[in-house]
Amino acid sequence: MQELLQYLFSGITNGAIYAVIAVGFALLFNATELINFAHGEFVMLGALGMVTLYNGLGLPLAAAFLLTTLGVSAVGFLFERFAIRTVKRPDAIVLVIITVGASIFLRGVAMLGWGKDAHSVAPFSDHPPLSIAGANLLPQSLWILTIVLGAVLGLHLFFTRSLTGKAMLASAISRRAAWLVGIPTGRMVQLAFVLSAAMGAVAGVIIAPITMCSYDMGTLLGLKGFCAAMLGGLGSLWGGVLGGFLLGVLEALGVGFLSSSLKDAIAFVLLLLILYIRPAGLLGARKVQRF
Repeated sequence: MQELLQYLFSGITNGAIYAVIAVGFALLFNATELINFAHGEFVMLGALGMVTLYNGLGLPLAAAFLLTTLGVSAVGFLFERFAIRTVKRPDAIVLVIITVGASIFLRGVAMLGWGKDAHSVAPFSDHPPLSIAGANLLPQSLWILTIVLGAVLGLHLFFTRSLTGKAMLASAISRRAAWLVGIPTGRMVQLAFVLSAAMGAVAGVIIAPITMCSYDMGTLLGLKGFCAAMLGGLGSLWGGVLGGFLLGVLEALGVGFLSSSLKDAIAFVLLLLILYIRPAGLLGARKVQRF
């Protein structure tokens, strides 16, 4: 029982990180129907941003968190403005190739800026682990869960209560109809890129204290976040959250009871299963629903 509980704590912690990455994929997909393969690099930039601001410059946690998120969001804004919007024939395959190129470019820039060595970030607090039924729950796990749930609830309120959020929803459902009623659809797409990059930055910030941060850490995290998004339903905000937690828990149980060498394979086995059995994901209808 103690062992199972320990695996669950680990799975929920990793699942929360996958969830926020999956939400970033969902945000952009709803606005543009684009799968951004550079999204993992936003996670990497968020983690390395904390390495510089929190560890290197010694800024307070809140200031380092805010500046990192704003900086990565600015990268998302520039990516949309200069790499996506300027495409003359925005076919799906062209846009996907651009995101792959952006991923390689951002990795190269990060390697030049932070080097090839891995970096660590201090935990957000130095409290001792909580002991629950013999299993240890790290304070950083509580930080991660609190921040992820706060971010997801904030997005939910943004889309359901604010005029801008409702305009984004309208633009996602029908860009032409939204344009006819005066909604600036181009800005809504740009805002989706910014919010998606911000979610990647949040994932990078919270994962930094529990892993080693390096220029190439984003690729695998991005792919796992994509698996989580597909598992829950690519067009669903809450589907992404469900997919992330489910992936994290199954991954932890697989590592604990089967083999640690299966950790990365589990995500892609789940992706293949969901594509064969229910391509729209657990919370998706036959046609992916927009939130």
